[in-house]
Amino acid sequence: EGFQIFDLQRPVEELLVVADSFHMKPLLRELQSTDRYQLLALNRHGAKLYEGNRHALDEVDLTNIASTIEEALGEELTEQHLTVASYGAGAARAGGGGATPSIHAYGDKTDEVDSDRDRFFRSIDRSILEHYSRPSGLPLMLAALPEYHEPFHAVSHNPFLMADGIKKNPDSLRCDQLCIEAWHVIEPHVKLLLSKRVEAFHTAQSQHLGASDLADIAQALIAGRVGVLMVEADRQIPGKLDHVSGSIKFLNLDATDTDDLLDDFAELTLKMGGEVMIVSAEQLPSKSGAVAIYRY
Repeated sequence: EGFQIFDLQRPVEELLVVADSFHMKPLLRELQSTDRYQLLALNRHGAKLYEGNRHALDEVDLTNIASTIEEALGEELTEQHLTVASYGAGAARAGGGGATPSIHAYGDKTDEVDSDRDRFFRSIDRSILEHYSRPSGLPLMLAALPEYHEPFHAVSHNPFLMADGIKKNPDSLRCDQLCIEAWHVIEPHVKLLLSKRVEAFHTAQSQHLGASDLADIAQALIAGRVGVLMVEADRQIPGKLDHVSGSIKFLNLDATDTDDLLDDFAELTLKMGGEVMIVSAEQLPSKSGAVAIYRY
C-alpha cells in the first residue's frame, strides 16, 4: 500500500524481494556509520557541511545555523577603522584649487581580525556539534587552508572532530575531488574500526560470547543478546526466521514470502538496540554470511 524512492550514494544491484518485511540491507549499508563521515568546509568568512561515504559527498542544508561570519557575529563584527586625510591643501590654497581627499586604513587590525575569526569558529563549532555531530554520531573532518586547522582545533569542543583533515582550500575543489580527498583521510579509520570489530569477534567467540552459526545467532537475537552483528553485503540466504522460537527455515528463493535471513537478522538487531555492520565478504571473518558479538 505504499511506494517510495530513495536516492542512494552508492550503486546497488537490481533486486526484487517479495516478503512480509522490507528488504533493508542496501539501505542499512547506505546509512551505517562504518564509512560515513561529515566534512566541514571552512574559511574565515563562512562554512559548508557535507555528508558522505567513499562513493559520494552531498552538501547539507545549514539553514538552521549561522554559517557566515556576518550572520554569526552581526554587530559584533569588527569594522575596519578609516581616516580621511586631505593632501595638496597647500597647493589648493596657493592655486585656489580644491584639495583631494584620500581614504586610508590605519592601525594594526590583525588582533581584531583574529578575534573575529576565533569567535566565528567557536560559533560554527557549537552549532555543528549541537545540530549535526551529536545527533548523527558521525566523525567530523575539517577541510580548510593549513593556517585555519590549528585555530579551529584550539577552540573546538566537538568530540567527533577528527585530528586529521584536508589542508587545502575547499573552495578550490569540486565536490567529487573533495570526496576523493576525504576518503584518503577516512579510509585508514574505517579499516581500523573493522579490524577492531573482527578482533573483538574472535575474542568474544573464544569466550562463548560470539557466534558465526546462523542458528545460534537466531536464538541469541530472539533473546536480545546480540550487541554487534556483521552481515555480508552481497549475499542473500533465503529463508524465514520464527520471531517466537528463534528457529530458522531455509527455503528456495521462489518460495512464497521468502526473505533474506541476513536481512531479517539485521532488522531484528536494530530493533533490539544493537549495531549492524554491512561488510564485504572479504571483511567478514566467517563464510556463514554473518557473525555476532553478544552482550552477555
